[in-house]
Amino acid sequence: MTTRVAKPAKPTAIKASTTKAKVAKRTTKATGAAKKVSPYNKFMKAKLGEYKKNHPNATHKEAFIGVAAMWKTAVENPKNAVAAKNMLSTRQRPLLRALLAAAKTADKLRPVATKYSSSSATTIASADKRPIKSMRESIFASLELQPYPRYTPVPEIPVLSAQQIHERWDGLFGKGEKDEESLVVVQGRIRSKREASKKLVFYDIEQEGGRHIIQAVVSQKRCNEQPASGISFSDSNRILLAGDLVRIAGFVGKTGLGETSVFATRNPELLAPCLHTIPTRSGLIDTQKRFRNRHLDLLVNPRARNALETRAHVLRYLRSFLDSRGFIEVETPVLSASVGGAAARPFTTHSVALGEETPLFLRIAPELYLKQLVVGGIDRVYELGKQFRNEGIDADHNPEFTTCEFYQAYATLEDLMQTTEQIIRGMCEKVAGSTAVQVQTDNNGGMLEIDFTAPFRRIHVTDTLYEQIPELPHDLDSADALPAILNILSQRGIAVPRPHTVPRLLDRLISHIIEPQCQQPTFLIGHPAIMSPLSKETGDPRHTAARFELFVNGKELVNAYEELNDPNEQRRKFAAQARERNDQGDEEVPAPDAVFCDALEFGLPPTGGWGMGVDRVVALLAGVRHLRETVSFTLLKN
Repeated sequence: MTTRVAKPAKPTAIKASTTKAKVAKRTTKATGAAKKVSPYNKFMKAKLGEYKKNHPNATHKEAFIGVAAMWKTAVENPKNAVAAKNMLSTRQRPLLRALLAAAKTADKLRPVATKYSSSSATTIASADKRPIKSMRESIFASLELQPYPRYTPVPEIPVLSAQQIHERWDGLFGKGEKDEESLVVVQGRIRSKREASKKLVFYDIEQEGGRHIIQAVVSQKRCNEQPASGISFSDSNRILLAGDLVRIAGFVGKTGLGETSVFATRNPELLAPCLHTIPTRSGLIDTQKRFRNRHLDLLVNPRARNALETRAHVLRYLRSFLDSRGFIEVETPVLSASVGGAAARPFTTHSVALGEETPLFLRIAPELYLKQLVVGGIDRVYELGKQFRNEGIDADHNPEFTTCEFYQAYATLEDLMQTTEQIIRGMCEKVAGSTAVQVQTDNNGGMLEIDFTAPFRRIHVTDTLYEQIPELPHDLDSADALPAILNILSQRGIAVPRPHTVPRLLDRLISHIIEPQCQQPTFLIGHPAIMSPLSKETGDPRHTAARFELFVNGKELVNAYEELNDPNEQRRKFAAQARERNDQGDEEVPAPDAVFCDALEFGLPPTGGWGMGVDRVVALLAGVRHLRETVSFTLLKN
């Protein structure tokens, strides 16, 4: 007859490199009838001293976790299967088989997972070496509990949110009063657990990322009346920890202290366990940790969730505004054999179906497609979508970003300015509740109030440049313009990366001389025509474009112009761009689009085109400084 050893308190202990002889000797002592010593206590005693000797700076808690990790390694290693089996009781052996099977499956999938992993960086879950996960899985197995059950409604009991419960019952009861006739179901994540005694447990259940919280009071007296599962009251509460997703059914009332609560009439039901500690108290501050563990960032930092909600409000407002004015939303190709509509380096790829000889590009802008739709008779058209530019990453630039572009036939530049003021002001009122918002201006916490009350200030770019730089060449198309502007930049100590082209140099001058003046909403108008190859000219003898940019807090939010619809002039400007690409090596200049020019020969009506950088607007209204805060997930270096 086999003598059963004492049940181990926690599944921990033996070093993977322990010899078979030592394992056998310890197994014999552990299973001997004369002296019953639990494997857990024996291994703790044998290995704690050794661990502290090798890690002199480790605390007792850290040493305990380290030794527990040794046992986990031994159990999951198939080479130690025999030794591990002898160290476990009969009740624990099914768990061992499950762990070994899972380890074998993980070994098979690891090469595939590594190949297709979005990041090779360590997540908080993978870096957690504590035995919490294995211990909880052991408990679930010993109780024969399915920790991930199918979700089935509770018959004839309505599911109410924490917010609905508070709105309905907060003002109805006095302290200690209860409505035992009205049963409800509340579900969510356990924020905290407080055990008043073995027979009374309090849970704080959070919903909507902690925005709404309801207390649940679980007592053995009430739950024994209507047990919901086969496990006991003690076990059903012992297995629950902070972070677990649960469902609790009961009636609503107030505690003796006057807090609205759900008084459970059956044991809490586990819907999904949390196998790692959520850093609610310590928080997530480190940027890399936050964005490599975005799910935890959203659980811990309310500001992260607020930025995503602001984004949803902005997108909803833009659609509502344009839809109400007769615009039609469309989708144009994201993957195409041509690229255009902006000056940027595209991402390139190939299609198996089309062959290596046919390069494909992720779009950098939808402009040329949308204008062809206007040629086709859709006088008001817009698209909200992703653009991709193979460029740098900083607080104001991301390789993947969202824009809103609309094109309106028979609209002037003044029409577009008025529409811009309406959109920005209305969006600010809708999202922020006011026409003014507070924004952070630097990393030291400096704040600035931005007032979106119309009309916005206007600065004429060409006039300002010649006022500030009288020596600026007047004929920007001449061969002498490039060296002259380079000399001006050099004298002012402004660095300019290659390749050097007149549009690039002018853009650099504007960013240093004019853009810093644009803290409050400011329209920049009257750009040199050489900077806008898709725009009409105003007719000014200085050759200025019928174009404007909206700057707020020194950052461009909107770019708009009256669209060039002369196919011959468009071909001439494309040819000038091609010379910049071929002669000066500017890879950001797109190749001429002959298909678009051919479409213009069928007649593009006088059209106003408008584009907004949605991510930057969201950052402004959400009060965040970096664009990565405005998207659900962002690219990070491994």
